[in-house]
Amino acid sequence: MNCCVVGLQWGDEGKGKIVDILAEKSDVVVRYGGGANAGHTVVVDDTKFALHLLPSGAVRPGTVCVIGNGVVVDPETVLGEIETLSKMGISLKDRLILSDNAHLVLDYHKREDSLREQSLGSQKIGTTIRGIGPCYSDKIGRSYAVRVCDLRDLNKLKEKLVKIVEYKNKVFSALYGGEPMKAEEVFEKCKIYSEKLLPYACDATAYLHDSIKKDKSILFEGAQGCLLDLDHGTFPFVTSSNASALGMSAGCGVPAKKVDKFIGVVKSYTTRVGAGPFPTEQDNETGNYIREKGHEYGTTTGRPRRCGWFDAVAVAYSAAISGIDEIAMMHLDTLAGLKELKICKEYKIDGKRTGFFPSNVDKLSKAECVYETLPGWDEDISGIKDFSSLPANVKNYIRKLEELVGVTVSMISIGPKRSQIIYKQ
Repeated sequence: MNCCVVGLQWGDEGKGKIVDILAEKSDVVVRYGGGANAGHTVVVDDTKFALHLLPSGAVRPGTVCVIGNGVVVDPETVLGEIETLSKMGISLKDRLILSDNAHLVLDYHKREDSLREQSLGSQKIGTTIRGIGPCYSDKIGRSYAVRVCDLRDLNKLKEKLVKIVEYKNKVFSALYGGEPMKAEEVFEKCKIYSEKLLPYACDATAYLHDSIKKDKSILFEGAQGCLLDLDHGTFPFVTSSNASALGMSAGCGVPAKKVDKFIGVVKSYTTRVGAGPFPTEQDNETGNYIREKGHEYGTTTGRPRRCGWFDAVAVAYSAAISGIDEIAMMHLDTLAGLKELKICKEYKIDGKRTGFFPSNVDKLSKAECVYETLPGWDEDISGIKDFSSLPANVKNYIRKLEELVGVTVSMISIGPKRSQIIYKQ
């Protein structure tokens, strides 16, 4: 079976754990979008792995890991992750494939990201300053883009970098008063990247289609979340790629009809990092309770996440545009101790009720939540093994979410470990 796993909220849903679990029975795991701005956490026994570019299946020794053409690759980050796993006894030799067509994030992208964000002042988007947006901009602009395959001809690459850095320096100086960069320093790093990355580089799309012909099981891993999708999220407070399932085909060259099941991942509540509208946000004692109990701090940035009630309007929208077949619910154990729980079932905008998520931020910022209130629970559910053993209020909460979203919950996470998962079906 081929599966695609995507987040249905504003990222940080816990996709890493689900991908890790499903990777046990997958031959290949594919990361198809985003960059090092994504942070996927996997916990094996008492060891925590924080991955930013390698697919979460990397910690499964027998799984082939593919970084698709839709990913923008920070060479230092991916090489660092390879080295870290190696020191922990996990080798990626002969099981990591890097698309020749993936674009590279270089030092001038990070500089541009930082200068641009600083210039926006109070209007900043909330980027992670990892150079992701500027790299995607160069990809779209084409003329100043550098891909993995460019590392094969260093002489040609050197000439290209001289022109690129000359252009970037003009931008840095004219728009931001920034200090110039040296093309030679960027090139010297690229020489190292060439030596260390090219052994993994190939035509990843050809590999995936060959794997499909051989009837291998492939798991496609999304980054960030649907509400951060460049085209269908809360623009401009989004990421620079198609973070929904709609980005899968473009990001690796495999059509959606080759995927048997699309799985959406949600938290039992809602979080968001950075700026942008957040209708169910609880900037109060309830939000603080969820943040501290759920350890809601960014894997990539360490920033505290904004926390709020579950938004069924937003999740139903994400599930619809991504064609979700079933949902994996994460962090259900975090809600224990709250006397009552609220679920947003509709918005009220300009006096009218709607059940459809308006990705337009002007409309969304006006949204008033229409809540359904359910009783909470005090019981510790982190050790429960089956759905029937969950307290009645927990089961009622899950069923209400299923009713409002219109998709069945198939997996329920009640803690960070692999074993802390309940299979509802």
